[in-house]
Amino acid sequence: MKDIRDIIEGWEFVPNRVNVRKIIGDDGRPKIQMRLDLGLIQMEETGRPDGKRPHGRESLLDYYLDLLQEHKAKYKWDAEFRLDREDCAALNGESIQFYQRRICFFQLGEYEAMARDAAHNLRVMDLIRDYAEEEEDRAASERFRPFVLMHWTQARTLQKLKRKEYDEALARIEEGVEEIRAFLEQHHRSEMAEDPGEIQFLKSWSEEIQRRKPLSRRERLEKQLDAAVAREHYEQAVLLRDRLKHLQ
Repeated sequence: MKDIRDIIEGWEFVPNRVNVRKIIGDDGRPKIQMRLDLGLIQMEETGRPDGKRPHGRESLLDYYLDLLQEHKAKYKWDAEFRLDREDCAALNGESIQFYQRRICFFQLGEYEAMARDAAHNLRVMDLIRDYAEEEEDRAASERFRPFVLMHWTQARTLQKLKRKEYDEALARIEEGVEEIRAFLEQHHRSEMAEDPGEIQFLKSWSEEIQRRKPLSRRERLEKQLDAAVAREHYEQAVLLRDRLKHLQ
Protein backbone atom coordinates (compact mmCIF):
# COMPACT_ATOMS: atom_id res chain seq x y z
CA MET A 1 0.00 0.00 0.00
CA LYS A 2 1.23 3.50 -0.82
CA ASP A 3 0.16 6.89 0.53
CA ILE A 4 -0.82 9.38 -2.22
CA ARG A 5 -0.01 12.46 -0.14
CA ASP A 6 3.33 12.95 -1.88
CA ILE A 7 1.57 12.83 -5.27
CA ILE A 8 -0.96 15.56 -4.45
CA GLU A 9 1.36 17.62 -2.25
CA GLY A 10 1.20 21.23 -3.42
CA TRP A 11 -1.69 20.59 -5.77
CA GLU A 12 -4.69 21.97 -3.97
CA PHE A 13 -8.23 21.09 -4.98
CA VAL A 14 -10.12 24.15 -6.28
CA PRO A 15 -13.93 23.78 -6.05
CA ASN A 16 -16.20 24.49 -9.03
CA ARG A 17 -13.55 23.86 -11.67
CA VAL A 18 -11.89 20.90 -13.38
CA ASN A 19 -8.49 20.52 -11.71
CA VAL A 20 -6.37 18.70 -14.27
CA ARG A 21 -2.74 18.23 -15.24
CA LYS A 22 -0.63 16.04 -17.54
CA ILE A 23 2.33 14.01 -16.34
CA ILE A 24 4.65 11.35 -17.71
CA GLY A 25 3.99 8.02 -16.01
CA ASP A 26 6.52 5.50 -14.78
CA ASP A 27 6.01 3.65 -18.08
CA GLY A 28 7.15 6.74 -20.02
CA ARG A 29 3.68 7.44 -21.42
CA PRO A 30 1.61 10.62 -20.91
CA LYS A 31 -1.09 10.45 -18.24
CA ILE A 32 -3.90 12.80 -17.31
CA GLN A 33 -4.61 13.44 -13.65
CA MET A 34 -7.81 15.04 -12.38
CA ARG A 35 -7.71 16.32 -8.81
CA LEU A 36 -10.67 15.48 -6.59
CA ASP A 37 -11.51 16.71 -3.12
CA LEU A 38 -10.24 13.48 -1.56
CA GLY A 39 -7.60 12.39 -4.04
CA LEU A 40 -7.28 12.12 -7.80
CA ILE A 41 -8.15 10.11 -10.90
CA GLN A 42 -5.39 9.10 -13.30
CA MET A 43 -6.21 8.31 -16.92
CA GLU A 44 -4.38 7.18 -20.02
CA GLU A 45 -4.14 9.79 -22.78
CA THR A 46 -5.30 7.36 -25.49
CA GLY A 47 -7.34 4.16 -25.60
CA ARG A 48 -9.52 3.41 -22.60
CA PRO A 49 -8.91 5.93 -19.83
CA ASP A 50 -8.28 3.12 -17.31
CA GLY A 51 -5.67 1.54 -19.61
CA LYS A 52 -7.49 -1.80 -19.82
CA ARG A 53 -7.95 -3.76 -23.06
CA PRO A 54 -11.25 -5.65 -22.63
CA HIS A 55 -11.15 -8.95 -24.52
CA GLY A 56 -7.93 -7.75 -26.17
CA ARG A 57 -9.62 -4.75 -27.80
CA GLU A 58 -8.81 -1.08 -27.35
CA SER A 59 -12.25 -0.50 -25.83
CA LEU A 60 -15.42 -2.34 -24.90
CA LEU A 61 -17.13 -0.53 -27.77
CA ASP A 62 -14.64 -2.07 -30.20
CA TYR A 63 -15.28 -5.51 -28.70
CA TYR A 64 -19.06 -5.29 -29.20
CA LEU A 65 -18.65 -3.84 -32.69
CA ASP A 66 -16.44 -6.84 -33.55
CA LEU A 67 -19.12 -9.18 -32.16
CA LEU A 68 -21.69 -7.42 -34.33
CA GLN A 69 -19.57 -7.85 -37.45
CA GLU A 70 -19.01 -11.54 -36.64
CA HIS A 71 -22.77 -11.95 -36.22
CA LYS A 72 -23.45 -10.29 -39.58
CA ALA A 73 -20.80 -12.41 -41.30
CA LYS A 74 -22.33 -15.61 -39.89
CA TYR A 75 -26.04 -14.86 -40.28
CA LYS A 76 -25.95 -12.26 -43.11
CA TRP A 77 -28.01 -9.83 -41.02
CA ASP A 78 -28.15 -8.29 -37.56
CA ALA A 79 -31.77 -8.88 -36.58
CA GLU A 80 -30.96 -11.32 -33.77
CA PHE A 81 -27.99 -9.39 -32.35
CA ARG A 82 -28.86 -8.03 -28.92
CA LEU A 83 -27.23 -6.30 -25.96
CA ASP A 84 -28.58 -7.41 -22.60
CA ARG A 85 -28.74 -5.23 -19.51
CA GLU A 86 -25.28 -6.27 -18.37
CA ASP A 87 -23.83 -5.39 -21.77
CA CYS A 88 -25.45 -1.95 -21.70
CA ALA A 89 -24.30 -1.29 -18.14
CA ALA A 90 -20.71 -2.15 -19.08
CA LEU A 91 -20.83 0.14 -22.14
CA ASN A 92 -22.30 2.96 -20.05
CA GLY A 93 -19.55 2.48 -17.49
CA GLU A 94 -16.97 2.90 -20.22
CA SER A 95 -18.76 6.03 -21.44
CA ILE A 96 -18.42 7.61 -17.99
CA GLN A 97 -14.66 7.13 -18.19
CA PHE A 98 -14.55 8.77 -21.62
CA TYR A 99 -16.72 11.63 -20.35
CA GLN A 100 -14.34 12.27 -17.44
CA ARG A 101 -11.37 12.39 -19.79
CA ARG A 102 -13.32 14.53 -22.27
CA ILE A 103 -13.83 17.34 -19.75
CA CYS A 104 -10.12 17.12 -18.89
CA PHE A 105 -9.20 17.56 -22.55
CA PHE A 106 -11.47 20.61 -22.66
CA GLN A 107 -9.67 22.14 -19.69
CA LEU A 108 -6.29 21.35 -21.30
CA GLY A 109 -7.34 22.90 -24.62
CA GLU A 110 -6.86 19.62 -26.50
CA TYR A 111 -10.00 19.89 -28.59
CA GLU A 112 -9.24 17.19 -31.16
CA ALA A 113 -8.92 14.64 -28.36
CA MET A 114 -12.08 16.04 -26.76
CA ALA A 115 -13.98 15.52 -30.04
CA ARG A 116 -12.59 11.98 -30.32
CA ASP A 117 -13.87 11.00 -26.87
CA ALA A 118 -17.28 12.59 -27.53
CA ALA A 119 -17.51 10.66 -30.82
CA HIS A 120 -16.71 7.45 -28.93
CA ASN A 121 -19.68 7.98 -26.60
CA LEU A 122 -21.99 8.83 -29.51
CA ARG A 123 -21.04 5.51 -31.11
CA VAL A 124 -21.82 3.74 -27.81
CA MET A 125 -25.24 5.41 -27.84
CA ASP A 126 -25.80 4.34 -31.44
CA LEU A 127 -25.00 0.73 -30.54
CA ILE A 128 -27.32 0.71 -27.52
CA ARG A 129 -30.08 2.48 -29.48
CA ASP A 130 -29.95 -0.13 -32.25
CA TYR A 131 -29.41 -3.33 -30.28
CA ALA A 132 -30.47 -3.02 -26.61
CA GLU A 133 -32.91 -5.74 -25.54
CA GLU A 134 -34.63 -3.48 -23.04
CA GLU A 135 -36.29 -0.20 -23.97
CA GLU A 136 -35.31 1.13 -20.54
CA ASP A 137 -31.61 0.82 -21.41
CA ARG A 138 -32.18 2.49 -24.76
CA ALA A 139 -34.10 5.39 -23.21
CA ALA A 140 -31.55 5.86 -20.41
CA SER A 141 -28.76 6.16 -22.96
CA GLU A 142 -30.59 8.36 -25.45
CA ARG A 143 -31.56 11.02 -22.93
CA PHE A 144 -27.90 12.08 -22.80
CA ARG A 145 -27.50 12.38 -26.58
CA PRO A 146 -28.21 16.15 -26.81
CA PHE A 147 -25.60 16.79 -24.11
CA VAL A 148 -22.95 14.68 -25.83
CA LEU A 149 -23.81 16.22 -29.21
CA MET A 150 -23.28 19.63 -27.63
CA HIS A 151 -19.84 18.60 -26.34
CA TRP A 152 -18.94 17.09 -29.72
CA THR A 153 -20.00 20.34 -31.45
CA GLN A 154 -18.13 22.42 -28.90
CA ALA A 155 -14.92 20.47 -29.48
CA ARG A 156 -15.13 20.72 -33.28
CA THR A 157 -15.93 24.43 -33.08
CA LEU A 158 -13.04 25.15 -30.72
CA GLN A 159 -10.66 23.45 -33.15
CA LYS A 160 -11.76 25.92 -35.83
CA LEU A 161 -11.56 28.93 -33.48
CA LYS A 162 -8.05 27.91 -32.47
CA ARG A 163 -7.08 28.30 -36.14
CA LYS A 164 -9.09 31.55 -36.41
CA GLU A 165 -11.44 29.91 -38.94
CA TYR A 166 -14.52 31.80 -37.77
CA ASP A 167 -16.93 30.99 -40.59
CA GLU A 168 -16.08 27.28 -40.31
CA ALA A 169 -16.60 27.49 -36.54
CA LEU A 170 -20.05 28.99 -37.04
CA ALA A 171 -20.85 26.24 -39.54
CA ARG A 172 -19.91 23.57 -36.97
CA ILE A 173 -22.30 25.16 -34.46
CA GLU A 174 -25.10 25.25 -37.02
CA GLU A 175 -24.51 21.57 -37.83
CA GLY A 176 -24.61 20.72 -34.12
CA VAL A 177 -27.87 22.57 -33.58
CA GLU A 178 -29.40 20.73 -36.55
CA GLU A 179 -28.22 17.37 -35.16
CA ILE A 180 -29.88 18.08 -31.82
CA ARG A 181 -33.07 19.32 -33.49
CA ALA A 182 -33.21 16.17 -35.61
CA PHE A 183 -32.92 14.07 -32.44
CA LEU A 184 -35.73 16.04 -30.79
CA GLU A 185 -37.96 15.56 -33.84
CA GLN A 186 -37.34 11.81 -33.80
CA HIS A 187 -38.42 11.74 -30.17
CA HIS A 188 -41.42 14.02 -30.68
CA ARG A 189 -39.89 16.80 -28.60
CA SER A 190 -39.54 19.41 -31.37
CA GLU A 191 -42.59 21.38 -30.16
CA MET A 192 -41.20 22.19 -26.73
CA ALA A 193 -42.08 25.63 -25.34
CA GLU A 194 -38.43 26.65 -25.57
CA ASP A 195 -35.19 25.22 -26.89
CA PRO A 196 -33.34 22.83 -24.55
CA GLY A 197 -30.28 24.13 -22.76
CA GLU A 198 -27.88 22.56 -25.26
CA ILE A 199 -29.36 24.48 -28.19
CA GLN A 200 -29.64 27.69 -26.15
CA PHE A 201 -25.94 27.44 -25.29
CA LEU A 202 -24.88 26.82 -28.91
CA LYS A 203 -27.03 29.64 -30.29
CA SER A 204 -25.74 32.08 -27.68
CA TRP A 205 -22.17 31.04 -28.43
CA SER A 206 -22.75 31.51 -32.17
CA GLU A 207 -24.00 35.05 -31.57
CA GLU A 208 -20.93 35.81 -29.45
CA ILE A 209 -18.57 34.53 -32.17
CA GLN A 210 -20.35 36.61 -34.80
CA ARG A 211 -19.95 39.73 -32.63
CA ARG A 212 -16.26 39.14 -31.99
CA LYS A 213 -14.97 37.71 -35.26
CA PRO A 214 -12.75 40.06 -37.31
CA LEU A 215 -14.42 41.56 -40.37
CA SER A 216 -13.28 40.36 -43.77
CA ARG A 217 -11.97 42.92 -46.27
CA ARG A 218 -15.34 42.85 -48.06
CA GLU A 219 -17.26 43.32 -44.81
CA ARG A 220 -15.05 46.28 -43.85
CA LEU A 221 -15.60 47.94 -47.24
CA GLU A 222 -19.35 47.33 -47.06
CA LYS A 223 -19.44 48.89 -43.60
CA GLN A 224 -17.46 51.91 -44.83
CA LEU A 225 -19.79 52.22 -47.83
CA ASP A 226 -22.89 52.24 -45.61
CA ALA A 227 -21.30 54.94 -43.45
CA ALA A 228 -20.33 57.05 -46.49
CA VAL A 229 -23.87 56.88 -47.91
CA ALA A 230 -25.36 57.73 -44.51
CA ARG A 231 -23.13 60.83 -44.32
CA GLU A 232 -23.88 61.66 -47.99
CA HIS A 233 -20.22 61.38 -48.94
CA TYR A 234 -21.11 60.19 -52.43
CA GLU A 235 -17.67 60.53 -54.03
CA GLN A 236 -16.21 58.29 -51.32
CA ALA A 237 -19.14 55.89 -51.81
CA VAL A 238 -18.36 55.61 -55.55
CA LEU A 239 -14.74 54.76 -54.76
CA LEU A 240 -15.78 52.16 -52.21
CA ARG A 241 -18.22 50.55 -54.66
CA ASP A 242 -15.44 50.37 -57.22
CA ARG A 243 -13.15 48.63 -54.72
CA LEU A 244 -15.92 46.17 -53.89
CA LYS A 245 -16.36 45.33 -57.58
CA HIS A 246 -12.66 44.53 -57.86
CA LEU A 247 -13.01 42.00 -55.03
CA GLN A 248 -15.48 39.91 -57.04
